Amino acid sequence: MRPFDLLMPARRVQVTADPLAAPRGQWALFMGALLALALIVLLSAAIGSVYIPPATSLRIVLAQLPFLRIAADWPETFTAILLQIRLPRVALVGLTGAALACSGTAYQGLFRNPLADPFLIGVASGAGLGAIAAIALQSAIPGLGLWLVPGGAFIGALLTVTLVYGLGHAGRSTPVTSLLLAGVAVGALATAGSTFLLLRMGNQAARVLAFLMGGYGSAGWGAVLAVAPFTLLGFGLLYLYARPLNLLLFDADQARQLGVDVERVTLIVIVAATLTTAAAVAFSGLIGFVGLIVPHTTRLLVGADHRRLLPLATLGGAGFLLLTDLLARTVIAPEELPLGVITALVGAPFFLWLLRRARRSVAL
Repeated sequence: MRPFDLLMPARRVQVTADPLAAPRGQWALFMGALLALALIVLLSAAIGSVYIPPATSLRIVLAQLPFLRIAADWPETFTAILLQIRLPRVALVGLTGAALACSGTAYQGLFRNPLADPFLIGVASGAGLGAIAAIALQSAIPGLGLWLVPGGAFIGALLTVTLVYGLGHAGRSTPVTSLLLAGVAVGALATAGSTFLLLRMGNQAARVLAFLMGGYGSAGWGAVLAVAPFTLLGFGLLYLYARPLNLLLFDADQARQLGVDVERVTLIVIVAATLTTAAAVAFSGLIGFVGLIVPHTTRLLVGADHRRLLPLATLGGAGFLLLTDLLARTVIAPEELPLGVITALVGAPFFLWLLRRARRSVAL
């Protein structure tokens, strides 16, 4: 029995030929998730150091549409706060959560293990090393620009996963075990490099730790426009390959017999999932457990059909991280908690619950 089988509900093998044939309850669940996300977005935009009533927030947004005329009976500061500070942050947090949850779902399907997450094959280690190197370069050569750090994190993540895939690729095949082992080895090397640089950073160490723990202190529309193309492209690729991911849940040999080009699917899924994750962590820092909690919870609700699982996990990831960010901004206001602290407080017990469930399944 594979590790994936231990934690999956029994209905995981019930993959319908047509995603439109999903039970009505699952369509209702999807629409409910969409409505819940809209409410969370509205709440996140309203709550902060300056409270803007949700109804006013909605009217301010609608007033920006050219075909609507709404009397501006609110303070001008509300418009500036909402459009220039709150909404960019909400959009970036939502994209990050969606990216981590969607890529985590894809990795779990590809590796047939629900304990997999978006950082499994070195994305986090590479992004951390790239960001630390960029911060060190900024301190040595001032004036290089604020985009150097997210650019370094993005490039570091992509280069690390490229190296992992190259090392794990054997002949014409890419065994999952080889990928995992290569990811562990390369990730350890990247972590060692990050530790060495961190020890040499001096007064920049606090800035490095802030990135490693996750946060959105400097979120703006520029960051949203930089992240959105990569994440949306990754979402599209993963949705297109939802059916091959379903077939890979059984076995690579069985998938080949059913006409799946396993090597091509593996490469494209890794590229798409890594692209979305790298773009997200470039501006958010390293936020753990989102890609573990949301996909597994969603799978318990709708089963393992990726044609329904991926879209619902995307919505769930966005909503989960927005709620986490709302807590981070309000628990010890006016200061902020790092998002990674809150997701770890939620994710670590969830991870232990998964392990306990797996152990009980083995005992039975």
